[in-house]
Amino acid sequence: MSTTRPYPSGDRGPEPSGAPGGGAPTASASGEVAVSSGPTGPSSGSPGSPGGRQVRRLSFDEQSGVVPLARDFTRQALHAWGWLPAATADRRAAAEDVLLVVSELVTNACLHAEGPDQLGIVYDNKMIRLEVTDRGTGQPAPRTPHRSGRPGGHGMFIVQRLCLDWGVVRTPGIAGKTVWAELGAPA
Repeated sequence: MSTTRPYPSGDRGPEPSGAPGGGAPTASASGEVAVSSGPTGPSSGSPGSPGGRQVRRLSFDEQSGVVPLARDFTRQALHAWGWLPAATADRRAAAEDVLLVVSELVTNACLHAEGPDQLGIVYDNKMIRLEVTDRGTGQPAPRTPHRSGRPGGHGMFIVQRLCLDWGVVRTPGIAGKTVWAELGAPA
């Protein structure tokens, strides 16, 4: 698994329609699609539209209890996108994996990077990408050797095991980083 990837979110090749974003709403000036304004006011690219790229963002400015807040925000997105309530055990496990990875990424930002600034969730019917932006300078990595019987140090090991890929994106000249993880959508 990689720990860094030099290209930004959404750069996984053309969508089936041949157009970037698969017919999702037009991008804003910042390049993001349908950005949410707060913890309880998420918006997305045409909910329920097949093949459309959907994005939700949560700002953690002046927020406390960010891990449960991130989980609740993610759970709301999974409900809106039809992952929950889960009809099968596989779909339920996929949703639980997403919630666990969100918890781990946000917790790591709290413990090692001065706290998270923002959570982004990008869903395109094939994959869900979780992005946690923080101001930290460190480089997350699974602790090696991994010692399953000892407390602590399991976060990035869990992320590595559950995700298709994960990594870190840094923007030159801007403090901090975005730690991202991608999980496959349930069948």
